[in-house]
Amino acid sequence: MENFRLLAHPWWVNLLLLVPLVAYFLFSRKRPQLTSRELLTSAVFALSFGFVEGAVAIYLGAAIGLLPGHARTLSDLARLSADLDRQAQPVSNLPPGLLTVEVFREAATMLMLLSVAVLAKQKRGERFAVFLWIFALWDFGYYLALWATVRWPYSPTSPDVLFFIPVPWTSQVWFPILISILTVAVVLLTRHRGRMT
Repeated sequence: MENFRLLAHPWWVNLLLLVPLVAYFLFSRKRPQLTSRELLTSAVFALSFGFVEGAVAIYLGAAIGLLPGHARTLSDLARLSADLDRQAQPVSNLPPGLLTVEVFREAATMLMLLSVAVLAKQKRGERFAVFLWIFALWDFGYYLALWATVRWPYSPTSPDVLFFIPVPWTSQVWFPILISILTVAVVLLTRHRGRMT
């Protein structure tokens, strides 16, 4: 892969690779009881919300001039975003007002994902498992929405800004997708299949 970059920035973002490993250790000791119905309904929420997040990213890109002009169709939008990787402005060029809104939107997103996990289960370990499941699928939904609408990311090595809290987290797209795949696998492999309710 051309332009492959191993590490995310800042350095501590790379520690996210430990999340699936720690979860595997915790869940293999005390398996979370998660029914197929709970996983399915929370997956529907996560993937749907991921699509909403993708749409917000497209709107934000248009607002700061990364997607110039007006697109009448999805193919127009994909064509306008064709050189997004090359024209991407540094994160520091995001207007301060939009950056503030983005930080609060990201915090609200995390609270929404956490709320669903709290509503889904009573026990702390099971809530953690549901949160990881939802977060990983939400991330998939986000990248799927972007690809389905504007055909971005172009490759696993496309650069991305993952979060702005407390500072911008940047990496190539393969990094969050790998963590999400590992997290989904851990939840599926370690869960104790509860009864359908």
